[in-house]
Amino acid sequence: MFLKRVLHYLNPMTLFGRSNPDSSLRFMHGVNRISFFGFLFCVVVMVVRACGR
Repeated sequence: MFLKRVLHYLNPMTLFGRSNPDSSLRFMHGVNRISFFGFLFCVVVMVVRACGR
C-alpha cells in the first residue's frame, strides 16, 4: 500500500491533476516532486559515473 501511494505520487500523469483546491498546498507538492525528480536524476548520474570507472 505504501509503495502504491509513492508510485502514484511520482507518476508524471498526476503532476497536473486537481486533487486539492488549496493552491499553496498544490504548489508545495509540485516543488517537492521537482526536487525529488532532481535527486533521482543526480543519483542515476552518480551511479552511471561510478560504473564507468
